[in-house]
Amino acid sequence: MSLLTENNEPIKEIQGIKLRYGLMNFMKYRIWGYLVSLVFVVISIFFVVTKGFNWGLDFTGGTVIDLTFSQPANLDEIRATLNNNNITSATVQTSGSVRDIMIRLPASINDPNIGTTIKNMMTTLDPETTVNSIDFVGPNVGEELTQSAIYATLATLGMLLIYIGSRFEWRLALGAIVSLAHDVIVTLGFFAFLQIEVDLTFVAAILSVVGYSLNDSIVVFDRVRENLRKIRRIEVFDIINISLTQTLSRTLMTSITTIFVVVALLVFGGPSIHSFSLALLIGIGFGTYSSIFVAIAFAYDVGLKREHMIVQKNTDEDIDDLP
Repeated sequence: MSLLTENNEPIKEIQGIKLRYGLMNFMKYRIWGYLVSLVFVVISIFFVVTKGFNWGLDFTGGTVIDLTFSQPANLDEIRATLNNNNITSATVQTSGSVRDIMIRLPASINDPNIGTTIKNMMTTLDPETTVNSIDFVGPNVGEELTQSAIYATLATLGMLLIYIGSRFEWRLALGAIVSLAHDVIVTLGFFAFLQIEVDLTFVAAILSVVGYSLNDSIVVFDRVRENLRKIRRIEVFDIINISLTQTLSRTLMTSITTIFVVVALLVFGGPSIHSFSLALLIGIGFGTYSSIFVAIAFAYDVGLKREHMIVQKNTDEDIDDLP
């Protein structure tokens, strides 16, 4: 049964299910979606392999200096003071109150008197500045954090695969994992290309992107399963188009409002959460795209059928045949 009229115009009401907009034929263009995704993934892998990442202090090691000012500290003035003294790669952020400041220096700065040096710089801004602690993060700790971040991401993907496979169907689980891998790889590629510092907040952003993208995919999966049970005599190809059309407004509104918040964090959040905000912005953008053109389309192309999504009910004859 075709869902398009002779004039190629979409039917707006199908077996009692009304569409807010005309039926959009997303699945017709899924091959183009695959090609766009493949191009971005290949380019991202190329930059990751050739340029690598700009690892932050969390992964490379370095020195962490905790200071307390007698009055609310001005982070911009602190960064400017460090830059004027040829310390250009330091990370400055608050650690609790607006008077408690944490300065993180890379391992390349190898000065045994760095604490005194930093304190002398800060006393030009506030004579009553005190140094609370000076901690050194060794490269071994950075290596352990790197391994832990990789294991956390892989474990998350594995558990998601089990969850979706048990709740829906393994073809949908495979489509969701391909979509999530697509979003993560593209985000990594952007960071490798731009050489933005990768720290633990970036890892948190990657896991947030995974959760966000998965949520979008699950909304589509659930609508597909619901429509497969409601609408008869229509191919799975068209059922997916109906489901994507129905969920499109929800997907776009959720993404747009979330992007507004992320852009605000990126612009006004300061350097300490810059990598977190940028990773979320890239991941949410591509996550919205992949939930439409990758996740459910891939599940369809690996053989998703109506009987895979509908629980078969036992008939009286089946019950009589039981031992």
